[in-house]
Amino acid sequence: MPKTASTSLVFDPEARYVTSYLCSPAVLGFIRLLLGLYSLVTNLVVLIWTGVHSGLAGTYFSYFTHLSYIGVTAWLWASGVQSVMFANAIKSSGDDARYPLQSWPRPLQYLHEFLFSTIATFPIIVTIVYWVLLATSDSFSDTFTAWSNISQHVMNTLFVLFELIFTNLLPLTWIQLPATIVLLGLYLGVAYVTQSTQGFYREFPSSYPGYLISHQHLPSPIRTTVAISLAYAFLDPQEQGPLLAGYILGIAAGQIIVLILVRYAIMLRICVVGKKRPATVGFNTHDIEGAAR
Repeated sequence: MPKTASTSLVFDPEARYVTSYLCSPAVLGFIRLLLGLYSLVTNLVVLIWTGVHSGLAGTYFSYFTHLSYIGVTAWLWASGVQSVMFANAIKSSGDDARYPLQSWPRPLQYLHEFLFSTIATFPIIVTIVYWVLLATSDSFSDTFTAWSNISQHVMNTLFVLFELIFTNLLPLTWIQLPATIVLLGLYLGVAYVTQSTQGFYREFPSSYPGYLISHQHLPSPIRTTVAISLAYAFLDPQEQGPLLAGYILGIAAGQIIVLILVRYAIMLRICVVGKKRPATVGFNTHDIEGAAR
């Protein structure tokens, strides 16, 4: 779609959210939906497994890993559907093709952009924190544990890298930095509400068959059949004391660093491949100034 005065007010006038420089919108939509199906199945299997084997399915939504993975799932489905519908619109409208989100209310468009800013950064933080600080030999203690950890702590970031590297998405904007930090701050509230209502900061996955046990119910000393994953021990003020403020500030600093790296990684991708053949109709590949807004 050529950029004119009449299209300057249109959300995503160059259809960057639904296109790739490597493939058609239809193929991009198919890939996104395929990845979205996998992540959805992963969410459901982990949730059901937790409920069946431990009766603690109610704790599922208390963990940032799960919430961020749900966000990735939501993005893949939302963007995948929009890409497929844009592909269908190209068949009938050619250069004038548009996708549904472009005509939706502004709040929904802003939420779509905000969702992207969260899935472009949060999964990376989850992956780094898990493999650097939390992973143990018990992370692969059985088939289910190995699969769930790979899916939620490796493939989550691979899904994000696919979006950052192989699509035409624009760089994150600076306004999204404080917005994502505020969202992380709100999650801290979830963690403390969980501790108040359910009595735990951390999860204790049994090596088999995947039980999650509150630390209040663990015997002392801890049985060898239970592998401790200190997922949220750093949020416990009784254990951490003054260090807690440092951990919270560290999380905020980590988010700032990741968002900046992601922003400029996308800009680098635009510089490297932006002049190559666009894989959509009427796509303006020279709008680097708009990309860096």
